[in-house]
Amino acid sequence: MKPASEIQPDNNPNMETKKIGLAIHGGAGTIERSKITPEKEREYRAGLERALSAGYEILKRGGSSLDATEAAVRVLEDDPRFNAGRGSVFTSAGTNEMDASIMDGKTLKAGAIGSVQHIKNPVSLARLVMEKSPHVMLDCAGAEAFAKANGIELVDQKYFFTQDRWEALRKIKAAEKHRASGEGTSFLITDQDRHGTVGAVALDKNGNLAAATSTGGTTNKMPGRIGDTPVIGAGTYANNQTCAVSCTGDGEYFIRAAAAHEVSGLMKYRGLKLQEAAQDALDAVKQLGGSGGLIAIDTNAEIALLFNTNGMYRGYVDPNGKFIVEIYR
Repeated sequence: MKPASEIQPDNNPNMETKKIGLAIHGGAGTIERSKITPEKEREYRAGLERALSAGYEILKRGGSSLDATEAAVRVLEDDPRFNAGRGSVFTSAGTNEMDASIMDGKTLKAGAIGSVQHIKNPVSLARLVMEKSPHVMLDCAGAEAFAKANGIELVDQKYFFTQDRWEALRKIKAAEKHRASGEGTSFLITDQDRHGTVGAVALDKNGNLAAATSTGGTTNKMPGRIGDTPVIGAGTYANNQTCAVSCTGDGEYFIRAAAAHEVSGLMKYRGLKLQEAAQDALDAVKQLGGSGGLIAIDTNAEIALLFNTNGMYRGYVDPNGKFIVEIYR
């Protein structure tokens, strides 16, 4: 894929242009065109475009890749159609537990949170962990106490309730009950019922990379389950020497494959280009039995958007500054 865009310095038009780039995803899985109405598809596309706009405006103004990825992910967290923040799925106990992470490719600093229940924008708390604590990851009550002490917005659990996610939990529990009774099941359980993630990767005018990822996890997960999203090197990774990566899919397999770091490692130690490295990393996840996708960007603003499912909500900014959003394969 071609580099995303370029900025011409205002004070000297003869200076080399500086590339910027942004890509986002809203989750990969069984996304069937026949199951999504035209109206709902327009809503998904509009949500992706809003996220691109939030991040790209920052990059165009000369802002940092960290600010851009956080801003893009916050938009997706606020959109109930995506499984992060407000649209998070339910645990087996009927609660919402969210994970998020962010990483700075310049310093290799990172922040992550797991299993929080009252954080309106988990990605912003992850950044706060990175910038204002000596730790990389906080979870549960400790993470929420840290948030409260530092002015992060907390909300009641009812803020995260959406009828679609509740129905997905009921459907999965009904299917489990039928299987347990030996009756089998006719319930169609899709990846969209089970899981999803949102994420962003960016390159700023100073050549700095960043990645951010946020999720509600998997429907009907055990309370306390943490997937790949907050695990640095599994669901999120950024390194100015190579690339920035955000993953989505079967989290346990992405953890076992260290998928996000694998992309960087293949570029750094084997000299692979971004597309090939990203494909090899995703293939490793598939070989373990996992499905999903990833987005990545390198220091030349080359972008990869790969998935081994039949769809992934995704978007990027093309070399002319145009927003490109796609859903299906």
